[in-house]
Amino acid sequence: MTEAKTEAKASRRSKEPKRAITAQQRRRLRVPRVGLHEQAAARLRTMIVRGELAPGQSLGEADLSDALGISRTPLREALKQLANEGLVELRLNHSAVVAPFRRAELTELFEAVSGIERCAAELAALRMEDADFERLDALQDKIEWHHGRGELRDYFQANQQIHSAIVGFARNAVLKATHEALLARAERARFFALSVLGRWDESVREHQDILAALRRRDAARAGQILAHHVRRTGEIVAETLDGKGMNDKAPNNETEDAAVPDAPAKPRGRKTRKVTP
Repeated sequence: MTEAKTEAKASRRSKEPKRAITAQQRRRLRVPRVGLHEQAAARLRTMIVRGELAPGQSLGEADLSDALGISRTPLREALKQLANEGLVELRLNHSAVVAPFRRAELTELFEAVSGIERCAAELAALRMEDADFERLDALQDKIEWHHGRGELRDYFQANQQIHSAIVGFARNAVLKATHEALLARAERARFFALSVLGRWDESVREHQDILAALRRRDAARAGQILAHHVRRTGEIVAETLDGKGMNDKAPNNETEDAAVPDAPAKPRGRKTRKVTP
């Protein structure tokens, strides 16, 4: 008798309609679309990394919101996001400037990035698969092609893909997340360094050596070369800030639209340029 009642009760429960998601739950579950502030942050990030917005340059809200075609609210959110990435500095009067290069900060940044990428290269040398080598080969061909044609911006994009790919091939999520947190600041300094005469050629040769060491599965050598490669970038920027090689700017073989910005060769005292989206 008891078992029959239990089965009947369970049967009734199985037939009861399931509760619908409440309005409050729906609001909490809704996935937000990519906001205007993220689009604005992406545009500004690119301009800062490439030196189109110079270190120390003022970022006036009125000019920027007009140029980007957005209101000040998403612009402020974008600037906060870039400040968290170390690309923008917010001032007490609600103004903002492009973060200047500071020697001590650069030294610490590239000590950290070189350590991360060294560890990544050592792990990648042991964990890379055939498809991974094919991807690095293709990217190496791409940077050498752009280098030969004097296309610095295209070279820079492929160069960044190589660094991120090697970190990814380490197959360590913690390592990758740590690297990504520093990526924007490192990218800006790398672009700056590539505009110094001689560094671009040097960088291509170092990438060739890194790939060769990875192919040999020589973890120690791959890590050593990549760490030196990253630290060298920091040294180039620091030397330029100290006034060494200030006139040693790389030749520009690109069109005016894709020209190497003036900012890397002379990071201080540059006139404010109007922001264009």
